[in-house]
Amino acid sequence: MGISTRIRIPHGIIPCDVATLAGHTDEVVVCAWNPTCSLLASGSHDSTARIWTIVDGACNSTLQDVLVLTHAGAMTVEDNGFAAICELDWKGDGTLLATGSCTGETRIWTPNGALMASFEEDMGHIVSLQWNQMGNSLLSCGSDKVVVWDINTVGSRQEFSFHSARILDADWRNNISFATCSADRKIHVCEVGLNRPYKTFLGHRAEINGIRWSPTGALLASCSDDTSIKIWSMNHNSFVRDLRSHKREVYCIEWSPTGPTTDNPNLTLLLASSSFDNTINVWDVERGNPIYGLTRHRNIIYTIEFSPNGEYLASGSLDNWLYVWSVKEGRLIKSYYGGGGVTDISWNKSSDKIAVSFVNKLVCVLDLKM
Repeated sequence: MGISTRIRIPHGIIPCDVATLAGHTDEVVVCAWNPTCSLLASGSHDSTARIWTIVDGACNSTLQDVLVLTHAGAMTVEDNGFAAICELDWKGDGTLLATGSCTGETRIWTPNGALMASFEEDMGHIVSLQWNQMGNSLLSCGSDKVVVWDINTVGSRQEFSFHSARILDADWRNNISFATCSADRKIHVCEVGLNRPYKTFLGHRAEINGIRWSPTGALLASCSDDTSIKIWSMNHNSFVRDLRSHKREVYCIEWSPTGPTTDNPNLTLLLASSSFDNTINVWDVERGNPIYGLTRHRNIIYTIEFSPNGEYLASGSLDNWLYVWSVKEGRLIKSYYGGGGVTDISWNKSSDKIAVSFVNKLVCVLDLKM
């Protein structure tokens, strides 16, 4: 039985601070705020992406507030749902939205819903889609290979096929280099223009689920089914930290947007990790120790994200709960029960709203008022 919104839950977000965005006809798996304005993009297994206009004070969305971006023609029974949208990313200046599907197709849209480009490549399920900082290249990572698209020429800039098993994640280091990880237990650091990996890291004993460069690009964090998180440096051939505390597979890692070169230079750089053991750890990477563990979730945590101001950490789980934690204190300060498993979360640029996508076909925008 679901939890009634009339029941007062400690730290709960009241209904009038929740905008429910209905319209998708299948589970919503990804959402992302435009980095410059109050537009929110969502992607679903219904083969559409949507761009929602979020108005302050509005608790519900109407049909006039949304643009529907069709990623494929009408699906047939043979498609078996694989025209689903699985990744999306806004360009840094907010002028373009990239969407990627489980068929390997990448599309580029304007904020008003106009299709600017469509890239089709036999690359398998897209697992990561990222603009570089300059916005002139788009990294499209499929399960079979990685393609860097040149936006100026609207064509392929280079293909990378270095792994011997499924690719699971990719992340830009700077405007020309990026890392990839795979079920083959390897991490390759690649550079546009080079036909072989610039560097390869070995050390994990099971498939590597995720990788993230620190804000300066000096360190690379990786997480694996071997229950470990490893920290790598381009100045070393082996890992420089081996972080162990989780009891099961580690699925997500995120660096805090803090430390030198960030908008929050006076806050300490931290790393958060979430695991199939239903816990979150926040790490002091320099010392190699967890600062604290967060144990409130009761199911797999698929998504974690620091707020842009570095003060909060949000987590979403298949237990249907979205939690917001104080990074400084490791204390729960907000909670929301969504009625369906949480698939993705995204903070707005002001750190006062969170978008949440759910398996129950809904997207919610939570006004935190902190």
